[in-house]
Amino acid sequence: MTAKAIYSQLDVESIRAQFPGLQQEINGHPLAYLDNAATTQKPQVVLDAVLRSLGLDASNIHRGIHTLSHRATEAFESARDEVASFLSAASSREVVFVRGATEGVNLVASAFLAPLLEAGDEVLVTEMEHHSNWVPWQWVCQQRGARLVVARVDDRGELDREDFIAKLGPKTRLAAFCHVSNVLGTVNPVSDLCSAARERGIPTLVDGAQALLHGPQDVPALGCDFYVASGHKLFAPTGIGILWGRSDRLQVMGPYQLGGGMIQQVGVDETTFAPSPQRLEAGTPDIAGAVGLGAALHWLASLDQEALQRHERELMSACEQRLQEIDGVTILGRPRQRLGAIPFVFEGVHPHDVGTILDQGGVAVRSGHHCAQPLMARLHQVATVRASFAVYNTLKEVDVLAQRLLKVKEVFRR
Repeated sequence: MTAKAIYSQLDVESIRAQFPGLQQEINGHPLAYLDNAATTQKPQVVLDAVLRSLGLDASNIHRGIHTLSHRATEAFESARDEVASFLSAASSREVVFVRGATEGVNLVASAFLAPLLEAGDEVLVTEMEHHSNWVPWQWVCQQRGARLVVARVDDRGELDREDFIAKLGPKTRLAAFCHVSNVLGTVNPVSDLCSAARERGIPTLVDGAQALLHGPQDVPALGCDFYVASGHKLFAPTGIGILWGRSDRLQVMGPYQLGGGMIQQVGVDETTFAPSPQRLEAGTPDIAGAVGLGAALHWLASLDQEALQRHERELMSACEQRLQEIDGVTILGRPRQRLGAIPFVFEGVHPHDVGTILDQGGVAVRSGHHCAQPLMARLHQVATVRASFAVYNTLKEVDVLAQRLLKVKEVFRR
């Protein structure tokens, strides 16, 4: 069976033409890039913005008085404005540039949570977290004599809401959870979870790394205190990311790193620090990366968001249908709302072997534990194959994936 288009309002071929990486062949086959949950391809507008930053505006920011420094500073802060707009932030001063979601979590763990944490306190996470939203909390708990508490995932692959709320106890000092699971694609009821935590006076951090590539979010309306994301999953360069925080939370956070750009006055006996976000951005930042991120978010926000969402729902539905038609393939999880990623296993075939045979046909997927070993244990799997989608993917690529999976079946069941 071939996947057939229902919606055609999004000019996907025109979008694909803007991505140089999608124009190549892999092992003699057109690239079908289905590894977007790991990282996305970059449109030409982002590449141009980065090249312009490095080639024409190469200067440090904020401190220079010459033209290049002014241009670099303007481009850098304009990128911060783009992020604020994409997140519906009240102010660009709520946006801190970091290296990625990982550093964003570590920053909050070190500069916000650690000073508050005492022996016997608790931090709540969920079984579906990426290691980046697990290990920093585990580490700071171990250092402070606190305890990491884990909310369960049910058999559908959804967060057990009642268990999560029951574990929001009087000793809980922070709750951290993903917006969208990087393994299952499960969309969590973020507003509901944040509301339950807020009623109990518990701050929340949401890992948005898998959510923002599917369109803008009104992050303040979600009710969280912190929200993190990585640029490289947002059609932007690697090494740049976002920490959004409520102003009152950011202002109480001490320095995460110390150095240039984050001070007001330095003396022999005392140093005073700049207000956030500068206080949390020590040293020369990834200026070109931030500029590229701003260009990426501007590009993504310019698309017809309703058409984008319809197109991605169609891709997910078609992929699930095609996988279900292949004997031996089992899709993991049955969440009521799945976004961007579909994990599966092939009976009797290791996921790495599946990924290798797919790659031989030009299909790029992710095989492994996806940096989510606690969730793998919950699913009783060592590893899975994951196909993940972005706006530039097509129904033809879904068909190619299915055809190559039949090749897997042929190779291993002769």
